[in-house]
Amino acid sequence: MTDPSSRFAGIGPAGLPGPNDPPAVTIVNPQGRAAALLVCDHASNAVPAALDDLGLDVETRNRHIAWDIGAAEVARHLAEILDAPAILSGYSRLVVDCNRALDDPTAMRQISDRTVIPGNRGLDATARAQRADSCYWPYHRAIAATIASFAERRLVPAVISVHSCCAIWRGVRRPWHVGVLSNSDRRMADPLIALLSRDSALCIGDNQPYSGFDPHGYTIETHALAGSRPNVLLEIRQDLIGSSEGARHWAGITGAALAAVLAHPELVRARNGAVRRVS
Repeated sequence: MTDPSSRFAGIGPAGLPGPNDPPAVTIVNPQGRAAALLVCDHASNAVPAALDDLGLDVETRNRHIAWDIGAAEVARHLAEILDAPAILSGYSRLVVDCNRALDDPTAMRQISDRTVIPGNRGLDATARAQRADSCYWPYHRAIAATIASFAERRLVPAVISVHSCCAIWRGVRRPWHVGVLSNSDRRMADPLIALLSRDSALCIGDNQPYSGFDPHGYTIETHALAGSRPNVLLEIRQDLIGSSEGARHWAGITGAALAAVLAHPELVRARNGAVRRVS
């Protein structure tokens, strides 16, 4: 059976991505039956060979500035736990940030966390468009196509975005094990925070360490808020999920809570009145 992600790979100008580069998007568990869709904007630290590692060494490309450490593995586990499809971006956020609008100055950063990105300096319109066509739009087209497939089954999917955050930022340690981010639609955030907070050992952030109201969250804004779809964004601390064991453990914790939230009656009806029917 052909990998569904293959139809999105290779879109764009010749050479980016190249024949030995990974696909621009991967779809995990595409036949998942839950009325939910997992997305992971910063799943990979890969760089197309034609971009010569953006002029960065391996150590820098493995840092948080290049990807959300552990997030992809958590998303893969959640896809299994929830029986939901998960869509993972294929390239580093330093190539192009899939959670930014393309006209956002941070979409192709020249400096990230005080580190200069040589391969992003002086990009002209052609180079920027090439990255967008090859590494950005395939991911968002895959999300849109998967949401459309839910609509064909008369389902309104809940959109769950999986991210990770640094344990220490600018010298300050972050106390939150998991941040639960939301905008004005809190149908998922409120019950999820309540469930996770039942464990007194956990520190759960409500719109911490970032906020769902921040103006940079392109994926949720485009694929969830615009369609009145229930949604939530997770920020799990990277020191907790940097290992395979940790990713599995925290996917289990968040997955159990998410499964309970997805079964909540308040999520059965979307804001536009459409009923989410489980196939």
